[in-house]
Amino acid sequence: MFTKLLKEQFGIEAEGTMRIGKYDACRKQGQLYLFVPAGNAPEEELEELDKIADHLVKNGDRNISTFVKTKEGKRYIDMDDRRFCILVNHHAQNRRLNKFGRKLSKFHYRGRTISFPVKKISRIGQWKQLWEQRLDQMEKVWNEMLFQKPDNDFERMFLESFPYYMGLAENSIQYLVDTELDDEPGLIDSGTVCHVRLSSTTWGDSYYMKNPFDWVFDHASRDLAEWTRERYFHNIRTYQPELRQFLSEYQSIAPLSSFSWRLLYARLLFPLHYFETIEDYYMTNSEQQKLQMQERLQKYLWQSDDHERFLGSFYEFAEVPVKRLRIPLVDWIKS
Repeated sequence: MFTKLLKEQFGIEAEGTMRIGKYDACRKQGQLYLFVPAGNAPEEELEELDKIADHLVKNGDRNISTFVKTKEGKRYIDMDDRRFCILVNHHAQNRRLNKFGRKLSKFHYRGRTISFPVKKISRIGQWKQLWEQRLDQMEKVWNEMLFQKPDNDFERMFLESFPYYMGLAENSIQYLVDTELDDEPGLIDSGTVCHVRLSSTTWGDSYYMKNPFDWVFDHASRDLAEWTRERYFHNIRTYQPELRQFLSEYQSIAPLSSFSWRLLYARLLFPLHYFETIEDYYMTNSEQQKLQMQERLQKYLWQSDDHERFLGSFYEFAEVPVKRLRIPLVDWIKS
């Protein structure tokens, strides 16, 4: 179906199909075409992502997936009440995992040179509002459950643990507010192209794939914090050397300001891993997924002391000169 669609709508005769990550894909003369669901993305958002992708390519990034337009010049096709886009990678390059910090820093550098306004995918200055919204919603659910007997182990764990994580979330919001009040952003703190959630597979598994549908326009510390969070939970015993190397590589291109470090830390303080587990549990109807979320929550609660030590020692193991940069610490978190 995909090759037929490419031929009819885009005038591209491609060879056999394959799967790359979660997408259907096919090849033509060394180029990779991806068939990507666009969700409910409005046309203005697709236009913004297209312009950003073009900007990054023109500024030297060879691994960007760019939009292919239909014969009528549209960036998408609507099929069976769903919207899809075709993205192409002109240089299907095997992915190497070394020097990721440097590569990310260069990616952010290119993103900072965007001169047109980015509105649809911008999250600049929105963290506080989004975090408060999330916290309020969860507190409401918790309050409603307070006077009922928990139905199962998951509900019992949620009822017992929420006050602690609410405190952590409130601390992260306060740390963010203080940073925005007390500190001055530098040049490195301008908005750039970031990822909704940067992880070790975001840029593809076997090939480099920088997919516009993964992007938001935000402060670079968003990516640094999410990468740090993922690597910490990937292995809570041995994360330090890898993370230290990553942050050192990143700063070999662009040293972080005190404002950047503080935003990064505020984001790490926000217990996203906990919030997502609770939200996913209540959003799924699958018993198997509910069981997975229960096991995950249990694991996070067992690891909470270790997680607190990770937060308490972050500035130290990341070798941040807190005194010189006058970065405040969170007193109650044990290092």
